[in-house]
Amino acid sequence: MASEKAPGAAKADKKKGEKTKRPSAQKRNLQSEKRRLSNRSFRSSVNTAIRSLEGALAQKEEVEKIKLRLNEIYSIVDKGVKRGVFKSQKAARTKSRLSARCAKV
Repeated sequence: MASEKAPGAAKADKKKGEKTKRPSAQKRNLQSEKRRLSNRSFRSSVNTAIRSLEGALAQKEEVEKIKLRLNEIYSIVDKGVKRGVFKSQKAARTKSRLSARCAKV
């Protein structure tokens, strides 16, 4: 009898705060993780494009090539706003700063 567990002991074996998730919550977590990875990849591509523009500015490439790269970044950032990766004000701020850098050349 002493070796048998008390009825409440099964509950005590579970760690505090650890609950089983409902299927809808599990699905939502999977969706969130998928979205997070997609957004992360998208942001990375934007940052790569910005770095290439800054490299072109540092090497003092032709104005036409710089404008082309700037337009590509505008396009990528606007697509990010449409997809919900960026907020519209962040996109506007980024584009404004980049255009100001390009105007100095």
